[in-house]
Amino acid sequence: MIERGFSVQLGASGLQVSRLCFGTLPMSPLQANLTPEEGAELLVEAFHRGINFWDTAELYVNYLQLQLAIKNLQAIPVIATKTYADSKERARISLEKARRGLDLDVIPIFLLHEQESALTLKGHAAALDFLLNAREKGFIQAVGISSHTIAAIEAAIDFQDIDLIHPLINFRGLGIKDGSLEGMLDAVARAEQAGMGVYAMKVLGGGHLIRDAVRAVDFVQQLDFVHSMAIGMSSRDELDANLDLAQGRTLSPSLLDTLAQKKRTIVIEGWCSGCGSCVERCPQDALHLKQDVQRVQVDPSLCIFCGYCGVSCPEFCIKIF
Repeated sequence: MIERGFSVQLGASGLQVSRLCFGTLPMSPLQANLTPEEGAELLVEAFHRGINFWDTAELYVNYLQLQLAIKNLQAIPVIATKTYADSKERARISLEKARRGLDLDVIPIFLLHEQESALTLKGHAAALDFLLNAREKGFIQAVGISSHTIAAIEAAIDFQDIDLIHPLINFRGLGIKDGSLEGMLDAVARAEQAGMGVYAMKVLGGGHLIRDAVRAVDFVQQLDFVHSMAIGMSSRDELDANLDLAQGRTLSPSLLDTLAQKKRTIVIEGWCSGCGSCVERCPQDALHLKQDVQRVQVDPSLCIFCGYCGVSCPEFCIKIF
């Protein structure tokens, strides 16, 4: 059983992290698009208030926000980043991009992004081998995978060199691509028992569960096999609320109301050409091409507002607010 408190060891990695991880996707250019200075200011405040664990990815294009924050701190946060690399050379480029972008010699955590199964893990074997070798050389402290699927978590359990996992967990099971919430929880529990660190993603279901934020955070907090949880933030109100939720404090009615009123939305602009790039990229199958008008449409019940579709759009016509 994981010892409770606001700081915890992330599995057998040796990394000591806050139980709340700052998810930086919402403040990145993919979503709120805070300036580097605005993002850095929020991260610095979060660090001084006890959040020493930050989650990013090469895809988010926000290393500068984190770099500026680090320069204003007396200590190095535990930073997790991710790559889609599927070869040794691409993994090398991703590692060097992270080291330069963050201005760090050693990256605390490096993940293979959005793994789906044993097959995809095998397809990324060369990249994974490179990351593991970089860990042995001291350029990375821990290596893992992020995933929306049960199959990938089960594959990671069989791969004994993986240090940690970043699985999708929320009380409704929103976003799990290949099974039930119960199946995901069982796989994650087995991974933690095998010594892996676990930090959950999509605790608020990409924004769908904001009105049930208290229940959503409490659900994950009570899971004995989850060490930390990443929640995306892009404002001081969200930082205040998430700290209160993570530390079991009662939210003020005004702050709770502010959270409840925030509704995420995805907008596909009128100049969409219907090329279908975003449809292929969507990890949740929430987008489809409407043939009669040659435009992409979104199923709001499936979209978890990750913003990955926007990166793939050659016309820059997809935005998340």
